Amino acid sequence: MRNCHSPKAVRGAIFFLTEDPGAITDPINAYQYYGDGILVLNDNGHILDVGYAAEMRSKYQLAAHEILDYSGKFILPGFIDTHTHYPQSGIIAAFGEQLTDWLEKYIYPTEAHFSDKSYARSVSRFFLNELLRNGTTTALVFGTVHKTSVNVLFEEAEKLNMRIIGGKVMMDCNAPVGLLDTPQTAYIDNQALIEAWHNKGRIQYAVTPRFAITSSPEQLAVAAKLYHACDGIYLQTHVSENLSEVRRARQLFPASKNYLSIYDDFGLIGPRAIFAHGVHLTDEEFSLLAKKEATISFCPTSNLFLGSGLFNFKKAHQGNCHLGFGTDIGAGTSFSMFQTLNEGYKVVQLHKAYTEAPENEITLTPFKAFYLATLGAARALYLDDKLGSLQPGKEGDFIVLNLEATPLLKFRIQKTQSLADRLFALMILADDRTVEAVYLMGKRWQKAD
Repeated sequence: MRNCHSPKAVRGAIFFLTEDPGAITDPINAYQYYGDGILVLNDNGHILDVGYAAEMRSKYQLAAHEILDYSGKFILPGFIDTHTHYPQSGIIAAFGEQLTDWLEKYIYPTEAHFSDKSYARSVSRFFLNELLRNGTTTALVFGTVHKTSVNVLFEEAEKLNMRIIGGKVMMDCNAPVGLLDTPQTAYIDNQALIEAWHNKGRIQYAVTPRFAITSSPEQLAVAAKLYHACDGIYLQTHVSENLSEVRRARQLFPASKNYLSIYDDFGLIGPRAIFAHGVHLTDEEFSLLAKKEATISFCPTSNLFLGSGLFNFKKAHQGNCHLGFGTDIGAGTSFSMFQTLNEGYKVVQLHKAYTEAPENEITLTPFKAFYLATLGAARALYLDDKLGSLQPGKEGDFIVLNLEATPLLKFRIQKTQSLADRLFALMILADDRTVEAVYLMGKRWQKAD
């Protein structure tokens, strides 16, 4: 069994965001926290109610055997990863290159294997297990150019009843011949995948041009046609990750005002369009993303590992851009959202060292960090009616955290003086060992043998 045991109620210290803590005066109004709380689930895996334990036990006449007791543990919404590549799981921690050389040396040879269905299935199983082991219950995922790479990912996610958004990479130029499709074959394959999978259970589809450099104008036009053809379709791609990439994109599309405008010129910016990285976006490009209600995925472990640069969190925040965190496996170095928040905090801190007015910089608070990993990411993916908090009516995706999972974490937690301090200790010190249990639609996930 991959998921089992459906409790009627779960008891523990329950924490979730209800608003953006960076957008209101007092962060205490942005979250709900029940030091001894109970989460009540209905029979179809949705959250029925949440509140203090005594109140919930009385209100629902809960017997002791109906409550799964995690007293002393933290219960949070499942994490949401807004950008990652499942086929790159096997080259995580590959040494010594920046973006363009890294793609040519590691990524393209790795992705060539995904025409093999059995190989793609084994990697997709590993990838989904790693996400869940680290407390991530929803992810926006790149496949490869091969249609089968997406079919098997969705098949494995469906078995788990896991909410996954993904798509087949579109790439018809400036890449190895064996990994190229065409505008026509990309359209046919995407249409077939959309018809088979979009809104099937908890699966949704994302049109996925790798980036402007590897798609012709004709293919970007096809991507736009697919993106606008069906309600709720997503679009995912990359933008402004690396300075040499920015220069190359501008050379290939000289008529466009800037890199991001390439996508805008083809009608590829809008709601449910997610642009990974954005390390070198201009003020004008940040404004365009906000105006079009598109999303940036901040991928700190990847940006640091490839030496791409420091994402300007302040501009994204002040520009009111939709924002989420991405692990960006395999340039990203960890499946853990804790590690991603840890590195994101450091990126934001480093901006203070490279500005003439550090007092005007902002920091990544623990409340904001957990917001961007849960409710903020759900809003960025237009899924906040379903995910991101533990409010009644939401899907029952949640995780249980053991604050004593490691000697160091236990020691540090004992010294904390506030909820904010405990959350910050978690985002800096926690890892997969901290995740004691994961629930998908109210059922506990257990890794298959």
